[in-house]
Amino acid sequence: DFKDCIKQMKQKLQCTPAICTIPVGESSEFKGIIDLIDNKFVLKDETDKTNRKYSLVDIPASHKDEAAMYREQLLETASLADDELAEMILEGKEIPKEKLLSALRKGTIEGRFNPIYCGSSKNFHGVQVLLDAVVNFLPSPLDRPPVEGLNPKTKETVQRKPDPKEPFSGLAFKTVAEPTGDLVYVRVYSGTLKQGDTVLNTTYGKTERIARLYRMMGNTRQELEQAEPGAIVAVVGLKNTYTGHTLCAEGAPVALESISFPKPVISAAINVARTVDTGKLGEALSRMIRDDPTVKFHTDEETKDMILSGMGELHLEITLEKIRRSLNLSQGNAALALGKPRVAYRQTLAKQIEFQTRYIKQTGGRGKFAVIHMRYTPLDEEGIDRWTAKMTEDKEKPDPNNVYFDDEISGGVVPKEYIPSVEEGIRNMAKKGSKYPFPFVDLECILFDGKYHDVDSSQDAFRLAAEENFRDVQQVAGIRLLEPIMTVVVVGPEQYQGSVTGDINRRRGMIEEISSDKGRGMIKAKVPLANMFGYDSDLKGATSGTASFSMEFSHYAEVPEALADIPKP
Repeated sequence: DFKDCIKQMKQKLQCTPAICTIPVGESSEFKGIIDLIDNKFVLKDETDKTNRKYSLVDIPASHKDEAAMYREQLLETASLADDELAEMILEGKEIPKEKLLSALRKGTIEGRFNPIYCGSSKNFHGVQVLLDAVVNFLPSPLDRPPVEGLNPKTKETVQRKPDPKEPFSGLAFKTVAEPTGDLVYVRVYSGTLKQGDTVLNTTYGKTERIARLYRMMGNTRQELEQAEPGAIVAVVGLKNTYTGHTLCAEGAPVALESISFPKPVISAAINVARTVDTGKLGEALSRMIRDDPTVKFHTDEETKDMILSGMGELHLEITLEKIRRSLNLSQGNAALALGKPRVAYRQTLAKQIEFQTRYIKQTGGRGKFAVIHMRYTPLDEEGIDRWTAKMTEDKEKPDPNNVYFDDEISGGVVPKEYIPSVEEGIRNMAKKGSKYPFPFVDLECILFDGKYHDVDSSQDAFRLAAEENFRDVQQVAGIRLLEPIMTVVVVGPEQYQGSVTGDINRRRGMIEEISSDKGRGMIKAKVPLANMFGYDSDLKGATSGTASFSMEFSHYAEVPEALADIPKP
């Protein structure tokens, strides 16, 4: 439903649509599109097997009034970006196509409105018109302001203009593992990248040689001699460059802002048959992690199980299936299978607290002496934003778990050389709690007082004092256990909405939105991940296989006190 789609765009995306094409017919009756810029019907050449040829013909009489109405709306919207165009419309003048295109481009780049195009990718209706719009309206790399990064040595802000004469800089945004070596996709921001160049990876501080450059077009590759600003190329020959890494000219180092990926919210052990080569399995897992940074893998220190982590049950299953295929495991699930999923819980202290630890050990000879006084504050969103801004200002990366350490020591009561040891001890213990074996998050840790001994104090003593302090404060302050909450969207026949909402409520879900149109219903809810295991099969059973759902991570929330003792490692 074209009109309903436009309505939802306005409501949900809060955007101003500039409708440039409208459909003729819908669903099985869809015949093509009307281009409101040319004010013509786009007639596809059905004899052209490449699906590239089309012609512009007169608008069918049955749709002339509708097209006139939408074109008038388009002109009014475009005039928001061009006062001269607005005057021409008021004076009733003929609007040249070039003038309309110019206004639409200007308004799109300024973010005043969003061009809307319709069509059918399956039947290749409107594809060429859409591609023309990409060229006509979207900003080219040369329209963009200089990209900013940091000098990895001085931490000063560095700018790189989209100019081929500037020093080269680029960002690796995707890695594809292949039998002959990784294929790394790089966006060139400045300078010129050539085959045979030696570039610097500022993420690792190592140099890399560019063996080959390719322009990727589907499954085909076109070899290139060089790439300039705005180009997206696939690079072969990189040994230590992965997604999110910066590449730049050796003599002009810069570290661009990396790509942030969501942390895994679910884990499961991989059950491995004896016939599987664990060495090759490890290599396959490493390749998979390079391909998909949202996948993590580690070996449990206690059980020695191989643990796979990701964004959901389906994500883990798909990842494992890819590994089976890469290893040519004919026995499938019998060779590799996932164990029971584990939710990635987190924890933080229940309240702000000041806590002192006196660490004094005398065993003959030089002893150990350290006294520290810590202030712990659980961080809300405002606190996290404050720390993120501070880290950005200091040219440092925000902590992924939002655990921050600082000191307010004055008068040298704790010597400067011992303060990093206190931070090390705190961070060591924040990896796993004493009550729950989950990482700590959203916590400010301030060292504000302490004592030392000229002979018996050492870095080791202050590290051990900090570890003891963090371990003991958990018993006094109490713990808030946090669980991942998912945004769940269920789509299916309207007749099943009652049973679906009831099931979501039983899963501790909170319904956010319910809508229906033409017999189809949509339910949007926030549901704890711990209660979503097996939901796919349950939903199919409740709706006779007619409903589907999507799920993505939303945020962490406190586990109800009545359920707080349920999670196990």
